[in-house]
Amino acid sequence: MRDPSEDSTQSPQLRTTETALSVKHHYSHNLGKCIIKILSGMENDLLSVSCLAFQDKYVEIVKQGDLEKLERVVDFFLLLEQHAVQQGETWPLAHFVGPMLSKSFPLIRSLDSPDSVRLLSVAVSIFGPRMIVRELAFNEGNSYFHNDGMDGDLDAENFLKVFKDIFIPWCLQGNIDNSSTDAQLDLILALLDTESFVEQWDMVITYATNLSHGLVGPEPCPLSFKKIAVLARLMEKARAKMRNMQGEVSQWHHKLLDSTALYVARSLPPFAISGARFLRAVLGGSTYDDQISLLSRDVTALIFEEILKKLLAFLIDSSFTLVRDAASHLKAGSLHSSVDMLQVSQFDLEVLEGSFFCLKTFLDESKLLPSISAAMFLITWEFGMLKTLKGAKDANSVEKLMARWDFGESVNALLCRINNNQFWKTLSICTRHNLTNFLIRSIRSIIFKEDALSTDKIVSLCCIWVLEVFEFLCQDECEKQSLLDQLLGNDESWPVWVMQDTNTSERLAIVKIDNVTADMNASGIHKFVALIDKLISKLGFHRVIYGCVPDKPPMHEGQADDTITPQYNFSRAWLAAEILCTWKWQGGSALASFLPLLSANANRQSYPPKTGLLDNIVNVLLDGALIHGLSGDPSFFDVWPASHDQMEAIKEPFLRAFLSLLLTLFNDRVLGKDKALVVFDLLENNLFVGEAINRNCLRILPLVMNVLVQGLQLEQNQHMSDTITDTITEWLQRTLLFPPLIEWQTEQDVEEWYELVISCFPVSAVGGSEALKLARDINAHERELLLDLFRKQRYKDGGSNAPNKLPVVQNLLSKLSIVTIGYCSKEFDEEDWEFVLSQLRLWIQSAVVMMEEVAETVNEVITNASTSVCSESNITNKLEHTVSILDPFPINLARNAIFAFSLVVGLDADFAYSKEKRWESINNRIVEGILRLFFSTGIAEAIASSYNQEGSIIIASSRLHHPHFWELVASVVVKSSVDAKDKAMRSIELWGLSKRAVSSLYAILFSSKPLSSLQFAAYIILSSESVSPMAILRECNESNLDGDSSEENVSLREEISFMVERFCSYILEMDLASQYRLQVFLAWSLLLSHLFSLPSSSSSRERLVQYIQERADSAILDCLFQHIPLELCVKKRDVQQLQLPSGVSEAAMAAKRAITTGSLFFCLEKLWPLEQEKMVVIAGALYGLMLRVLPAYVQGWFSRLRDRSISSMIESFTRAWCSPALIADELSQIKKTNFSDENFSVSVSKSANEVVATYTKDEIGMDLVIRLPASYPLRPVDVDCMRSLGISEVKQRKWLMSMISFVRNQNGALAEAIRIWKSNFDKEFEGVEECPICYSVIHTANHSLPRLACKTCRHKFHSACLYKWFSTSHKSTCPLCQSPF
Repeated sequence: MRDPSEDSTQSPQLRTTETALSVKHHYSHNLGKCIIKILSGMENDLLSVSCLAFQDKYVEIVKQGDLEKLERVVDFFLLLEQHAVQQGETWPLAHFVGPMLSKSFPLIRSLDSPDSVRLLSVAVSIFGPRMIVRELAFNEGNSYFHNDGMDGDLDAENFLKVFKDIFIPWCLQGNIDNSSTDAQLDLILALLDTESFVEQWDMVITYATNLSHGLVGPEPCPLSFKKIAVLARLMEKARAKMRNMQGEVSQWHHKLLDSTALYVARSLPPFAISGARFLRAVLGGSTYDDQISLLSRDVTALIFEEILKKLLAFLIDSSFTLVRDAASHLKAGSLHSSVDMLQVSQFDLEVLEGSFFCLKTFLDESKLLPSISAAMFLITWEFGMLKTLKGAKDANSVEKLMARWDFGESVNALLCRINNNQFWKTLSICTRHNLTNFLIRSIRSIIFKEDALSTDKIVSLCCIWVLEVFEFLCQDECEKQSLLDQLLGNDESWPVWVMQDTNTSERLAIVKIDNVTADMNASGIHKFVALIDKLISKLGFHRVIYGCVPDKPPMHEGQADDTITPQYNFSRAWLAAEILCTWKWQGGSALASFLPLLSANANRQSYPPKTGLLDNIVNVLLDGALIHGLSGDPSFFDVWPASHDQMEAIKEPFLRAFLSLLLTLFNDRVLGKDKALVVFDLLENNLFVGEAINRNCLRILPLVMNVLVQGLQLEQNQHMSDTITDTITEWLQRTLLFPPLIEWQTEQDVEEWYELVISCFPVSAVGGSEALKLARDINAHERELLLDLFRKQRYKDGGSNAPNKLPVVQNLLSKLSIVTIGYCSKEFDEEDWEFVLSQLRLWIQSAVVMMEEVAETVNEVITNASTSVCSESNITNKLEHTVSILDPFPINLARNAIFAFSLVVGLDADFAYSKEKRWESINNRIVEGILRLFFSTGIAEAIASSYNQEGSIIIASSRLHHPHFWELVASVVVKSSVDAKDKAMRSIELWGLSKRAVSSLYAILFSSKPLSSLQFAAYIILSSESVSPMAILRECNESNLDGDSSEENVSLREEISFMVERFCSYILEMDLASQYRLQVFLAWSLLLSHLFSLPSSSSSRERLVQYIQERADSAILDCLFQHIPLELCVKKRDVQQLQLPSGVSEAAMAAKRAITTGSLFFCLEKLWPLEQEKMVVIAGALYGLMLRVLPAYVQGWFSRLRDRSISSMIESFTRAWCSPALIADELSQIKKTNFSDENFSVSVSKSANEVVATYTKDEIGMDLVIRLPASYPLRPVDVDCMRSLGISEVKQRKWLMSMISFVRNQNGALAEAIRIWKSNFDKEFEGVEECPICYSVIHTANHSLPRLACKTCRHKFHSACLYKWFSTSHKSTCPLCQSPF
């Protein structure tokens, strides 16, 4: 609407003119209405006379070409339509318009008057094509139409003939420059009749393309630019008419139109503006909503493929190598070298400007859209690089550069216009992924390989491009984070030092060991880190490193980004560690920019918990320093506290990054004493790999300790913990074992140990060299040992000292002198048992070395077999040779040493040396050596068995030659402390062989040539509390259906899953004392023992139980009862009072004891040597423990038994010997359970084996009685409702069925089932929505809540219920609203 203020500013003269025109138009309108009214009332004769005058006047107007009068005639025609034609009157056509046009038509055709032609179009729109053509053909005075064969009635054939012979040549032969061409094209389209549309359109296209139906061949005849221009204008007008016509779009398609468009698209040189205009008209897609094409889908695709080919040819002509390489990845065809690529590409760009959105129709079936889009991005990126180039060698180069510059600028403008419509963000995820994947790979390639530009320019450009991809293609912050993951992903170029562990969902950082090479692309790495640094400055530290995704936008203007809270986990600790290892890059460094930023952001409370990310960074850098410690030069060390300035002297990337990070975080008080203690413990645990020193750890320890001491002393008046002081004391003691420095020549580790001890006592000068500050307080014992170490360098028994001039000795002695002056005191004693115990250790160690060499040799043989062509017999020969050269002498020495050690251990606990601290250390070392012997033989067999069974037999058979030795080893292993076993396990994990500790234990337990003592020792370790979880379960990262990463799917280790899941039916036919039967029983023993050790309410227990329920083969129960001769039982009701036959009695007692104690140890410790009678005992014990921990599992197996006699005997046995203990235990647990709720109470009747559960809430309540059957758990528990108050019958039945479901599905204590049932209705009263499938809030099997919500109806379902629904219904729709889930 016009602003009134504008009217007030108009001149009086202008307002007067507008008023006059308005009055004139109103007058003409009313006059026309009056004339029409008068004419409508006339008789035919009078009407004919009156209209004749009008007809003559009109012909005169046409001759004169008076535009104003022609416009009045058009207006009068429109009035006729409104006030006469629409009223059903026929005279306007018969007496007025028809004769008038018939008389004037030859004149109109001969004159170049667009207004006259427009009058014809208006008439056609009012009366229809056929009526106007009929009037033109048969009215008197127009002899042109009086052709042979035409009578007074114009049928379809004659209509088409007139249309083809007269109107098409007249309307389509004009020049695009003629003023009447537009009007003629409007007329030809107006004459398209609905009934004859297909034939008419065929005539139009055939004539317009200058083709005939008799043309042979797929290619059209050559078309002139003028013909293409007319055709383009016709298609533009046809597109406008198409929107107003009824009918399918496909009726506008035409093969000749397809071939013409394809011809124009492929023409070289191109048709310039007219060709581009034609293609834009037929393709459509000039706006987001215009996606209608006049071409067939196949031809449209071919045209865009042609455009893509030419765009890529333009890119391949680029002066930038990386642009050419990126374009080549999009797979384009080649063009003739003589073609002007810039001209061709300009033509394609003009087409794309008016048809780009047409590409959206190919989203799901073609790569055209992402490929063309990628090419356009590459062109704009080349434009960006061209802008940074200054000058050219010659005039031709300048001209070419400027031409490509202009073209790139135009493409960039088109991209921005497309982005204004948010087009990119509306694409499918797949399309955007394909596009972003290519663009990110191109950016990475450019940053790493492009050398035509300076580092700062290429980094700045790449940063702009990344942000551009963010803006154009990312819908939300999560997609930006995913795109960052693509940009930062692992490949052969990056990262160099640290990478993300893709096997876990925690996105942990791990050391990248395999590709740290001297010839790495340092320039590319530094440019890439510079790009990351710039992205951090643009996007924020929290987005790039912490990976935070905003949960909601800022609440008010000016709100800082610090308020962003994490919604998804995109943490990139590995990236921070990689940047620290890179150390320096263009425009920044770890010390100057990144570390201060990391520390500052870690201190902000609004960020995610800093400890997780920082801990991961610290841990991975420490791991890297331990791995690569020898590859660097960590000899830098001083006695005063380290500073950042000194970090530059460290060349090893991991160690330098690790120390710099710790120093920064300690100085900024981001980390404190607790973290220093954790790092210290990690170092201490890595200092020894079994019995050997980890030299990498030892060499970095002095430097790390120098920094750690600062962290350990952060709090004022705080002393170091006793653990650290004891460790430092042990280090001192170990250092004292070395010869004096004056005698040291080339002994390994002497320098490092001295450096380590010295690093524990740093000092610094305050206000001058005279004023000393001690970094820590030490106890008297440390002081005494430190002084002894110092004195050891000065004195030697029985002779004088000659000074050692070696630099290393003098350096160490000087440092030692400083710290001794600062810290020391005196006193020390000699040790009596040192010689004998050290000798024992050496003897055992000799056997350890030999057995470990065997294991390493076996590992090498098997590893090489997998990478080289080697026959199986050759591998077998190598294994036999390996064990045949074993020297029995070290084994015998070790046997004696172990025996002697056993005697020492058996001495009175008060013997003198046992009170010394050294005893515990030596004792542990000897035990560790023996444990290493045990694990060495097991890991050798595990490696050999991974190749074939024969290899396993060879290794296992070698033990049979020294049974006493292995019995002694097994005896010490069984008696060793838990800590010693765990430490031995860790040392094996660090060994680096192809098999690990747990595999070695299973190799011994399931050995093909077993030794019973070793099997028992292996079982003891596997069933221990610390080892059992890793012995049973293997890591599994697949989340459950409802996406909760805390509830991972259970997966058993292969060694045990083979026994439990893939139970072979032929085992039932084996001998009852076969080794394989025993192995299956041992596997189940480990599984059940581990299951029993888990808390009854723990989610890990629930998942494992569910796994067994679904995956474990219940044929194991059939196997157990093969060992229990139930057929010998007396079939009487009270069998407990009768004498049970041999075999059944042992099984019954074992089952009862297993139920009572929850343990199988009592039968396993006496299992060997293996006999059939002992198998009866373990079978009974397994059945009893299975009844206790897996009652529903056993009940399911029992219910499937088809032999009634067998099921009756099993039920009698269970009722007499198992059920009483189980029922008593269940009732006892229920009685002891504190449900702690005034609304819920439980009463127990042991005499009736009943439990009454009373639930009350407000004014409603219900009493449920749970009755345990005499043969519990083989028969289901009964649940009845004794009383209900204020509850509907439906609700009462629902509660009752809920309790039945919980108690019958419970694989564990009934108390837990009752507690879960109570929780279920607590949740219901709290308003938690029940699952519409099972009608329960808490799932009866896995006890989960409904979490998966339908996006349409919002109802929530249990994941297990929904999975079952999908499986049984064979569709993935919501059970309620049937919407796709």
